[in-house]
Amino acid sequence: MKDTEKFAGAKYVVKANFTVDGVVEKHDVIGAIFGQTEGLFPKELELRELQKSGKIGRIDIKLKSAKDKTSGVIEAPSSLDRAETALIAAAIETVDRVGPCDANINVESITDVRSEKRAAIVARAKELMRNWVVKDGHEIDQLLGEVQRVDKKIKAVNYGRERLTATPDISKSKEIIVVEGRADVNNLIKSGITGVIAMEGVKVPNTIKNLAKRKTITAFLDGDRGGDLILKELMQVAPPAYVARAPRGKEVEELTTEEIKAALNSRHPPGEKPKAVEEPKPEKAPRTRTRREPRAAREPRKPEPPKEPSPLLPIVEDLKGTLEAVLLNGEGEQTGRMPVYELVEKLKDSEGIQTVVFDGIVTGRLIDTAREKNIKTIVGERVAEGVRVPRGIKVRSFRDLN
Repeated sequence: MKDTEKFAGAKYVVKANFTVDGVVEKHDVIGAIFGQTEGLFPKELELRELQKSGKIGRIDIKLKSAKDKTSGVIEAPSSLDRAETALIAAAIETVDRVGPCDANINVESITDVRSEKRAAIVARAKELMRNWVVKDGHEIDQLLGEVQRVDKKIKAVNYGRERLTATPDISKSKEIIVVEGRADVNNLIKSGITGVIAMEGVKVPNTIKNLAKRKTITAFLDGDRGGDLILKELMQVAPPAYVARAPRGKEVEELTTEEIKAALNSRHPPGEKPKAVEEPKPEKAPRTRTRREPRAAREPRKPEPPKEPSPLLPIVEDLKGTLEAVLLNGEGEQTGRMPVYELVEKLKDSEGIQTVVFDGIVTGRLIDTAREKNIKTIVGERVAEGVRVPRGIKVRSFRDLN
């Protein structure tokens, strides 16, 4: 139990250690404190009167006995002012006997209960502020997305029990294209391509399995390791008739219309290479003596240099817990510092900024503004879920730099 809950309503807590030459109980210690401090001060400052008026709370005693000695801790909550609390603490120290046994009481500390409460309030306020900023950013992103979708003739729909993202004609199309995610479907719609459905995950949904039994499927996947894994999964449970891939290192959602059509035109059956990448095999060169060079003549592989810490680490450590942002130019010089809630508006009016480091959450709205201002690097406390990072911008979290 925290002190703020245990000593509700108190300003201070007097904490004292005690030892008694004998075996005593809690009520013996309490009785000694009240009895031996009685009459030391005017009636309005006696412990009994202060407890009746609620200015001194319930005195808590924790003790243990061993080898004919008793030791423990006294905690007395106080709503008095600082001087009066210190006076009561000094009076408790004068107790020298508990029952028939000699005793010694020593005040260890007088703590301000409100300091813990203030720390909790500040921490909660920061959390509320951070979530507030993120919520506003998400709402703006959602509004912009709705406006941008108004002029689209075709809109994606939910299809099947898993409610997969697909084009409206997916059930009528004899040939369909299976892509990885919602953004891929939307990009193909913009390019005028229909009959598209998204897996929305590595595991193949039952809806895709059922479609594979009665339709001709083309798997159009990203040009990365994730696309390789999804293709292996499809080959096991819903083998496609054709496979198309984005260029290596690219994702379907970021391809241009020309790149999408080129990839689909070069589709091929699984296990075969696309025609566009087939190259004639070079003629075998005649053997030369260079093949018989001794191993000692080969150059040894140079070890990779150790990874250097990021130069942004000192700025990250300085910003943690501040809810502030720092702007850096191309030379790495700091050109501005402001609260996080002002960051997007400040960026719109800034020029020459290359790096943004801030104690907040990276949202789609911030990334869109950074792309417009040609900002290369964004470092935030963490990155919001579902945010898509365009090519040309590096997005990192504080944890990535450690």
